[in-house]
Amino acid sequence: MNKSTTINTENLPTHLAIIMDGNGRWAKQRGMLRAFGHESGTKSVKQTIENCTNLGIKYLTLYTFSTENWNRPKLEVQTLMKILINTLKKELPTLQKNNIRLSTIGNSELLPEKARNQLFEVIEKTKDNNKMVLTLALSYGSREEIISAVKQISEKVKTNAIAVTDINEEIITQHLYTHDMPDVDLVIRTSGEQRISNFLLWQCAYAEFYFTDVLWPDFNEKDLHNAIISYQKRERRFGKTSEQVK
Repeated sequence: MNKSTTINTENLPTHLAIIMDGNGRWAKQRGMLRAFGHESGTKSVKQTIENCTNLGIKYLTLYTFSTENWNRPKLEVQTLMKILINTLKKELPTLQKNNIRLSTIGNSELLPEKARNQLFEVIEKTKDNNKMVLTLALSYGSREEIISAVKQISEKVKTNAIAVTDINEEIITQHLYTHDMPDVDLVIRTSGEQRISNFLLWQCAYAEFYFTDVLWPDFNEKDLHNAIISYQKRERRFGKTSEQVK
């Protein structure tokens, strides 16, 4: 039976976030350089975006490059930036065709100028698309994001724009990179690792987690469907009892 027939399209995660892990190991298993794994991983990105669009997912956030990734070997970082530029150029027609709006979160000022320019060019060209919001977390770290929010709020308190007593969850959310997105419903992490790696810590407060041993370049439609089916079998209580949510 086709897995897609078992998905309840009335109970999809509104916001799906994916930690795309395992490109390097995938390449190593084949005796190839890590760059080959990163290049192969772009195929899974393309397929996953299209599959999510077809299912009706409204928000898809991909952990593309973390603040910690800047510590990787210089050549690998340069390769990743080249792949980013080429992929953005290549996939713009696909984004337009599928009515997908591109967005980004993270410290984009740290990106090389060429990558930053290409990124914002695609963001500008897709800004009126409204079927799905695809967000690339680039040069992103959740702790850095929260620190930035604290600094912004502190400045507003200092100028009396906000009172200390006004600070609540909503105020903090408004000052995060993701202020115009709903919280994450489902996080998928590939490659068998079971950690969050400084990804959307605030936004994942009540997210469901799905870990798979599949390495990212091998992640396909069936794997995506299995993750969503697992999500749909869970009871999301948000602190309440089972009786309260029924």
